[in-house]
Amino acid sequence: MSNPRLLVVQNDAEDDARRLGDWLTEAGGELHVVRANDGEPLPADLTGYDGLVVLGGAQPAYDVDGKPASPWFPALRGLLREAVANRVATLGVCLGGQLLAGALGGRVEPARNGPEIGAFLVAKRDLAETDPLFAMLPFTPDVYQWHVDEITVLPPGAVLLASSPRVPHQAFRLGERAWGIQFHIECDVPMLADWAASDDGSLSRTGLDAEDVLTRCAAVEDDIEEVWRPFAGRFVALAAGRLSGRGIPLPVVDA
Repeated sequence: MSNPRLLVVQNDAEDDARRLGDWLTEAGGELHVVRANDGEPLPADLTGYDGLVVLGGAQPAYDVDGKPASPWFPALRGLLREAVANRVATLGVCLGGQLLAGALGGRVEPARNGPEIGAFLVAKRDLAETDPLFAMLPFTPDVYQWHVDEITVLPPGAVLLASSPRVPHQAFRLGERAWGIQFHIECDVPMLADWAASDDGSLSRTGLDAEDVLTRCAAVEDDIEEVWRPFAGRFVALAAGRLSGRGIPLPVVDA
């Protein structure tokens, strides 16, 4: 059986695949990274891909003054709709999760409780126990948060998988093979330090000290790897057809 080919869309120079990319590759995924932020064109469709990963970025997922925040967003939303319709394994991270929600009929707006930044816990919901990616996670996994918008309305038919008191829609699934997460799992501490250095004022508006935020993030870096590295492996297995809809490994037959 060949390794699954994954299209990875980078929306922001400061948010590359980083550790998530390493984990996906380690699990056998063949990554085709499109740096849309650098003007690299998106493919016309997902022919030849077994999975789609959409990364984060500082842009809003919604239109501003009637125009998309980035010129490639309409095409990217089209790929996300295609992925859901054709059951292509999909993972949207932060902005990517918001774009997934918006493309399928959800709503993204400025976060009601202001920016959410730093190391936090999210809590699994009951339906996560039957989800092929989330079932094996601990009840309250560590995550990194760095966002000023949130998904206020999930798309029709979406299954809520994780929540928190501050931001109710932390993770969701559409259909059997598309997931959106509001939080970050790709970051390492140097990436977060770059975000703090280029912060637009979100830290000060929330009364946070950058050094304290980074110290707290560094303290859970290993815990995040322990939880989300296997999660990435399960995503690759699902894209390759080695994981069923209920998280049960299927027999692997050599091609």
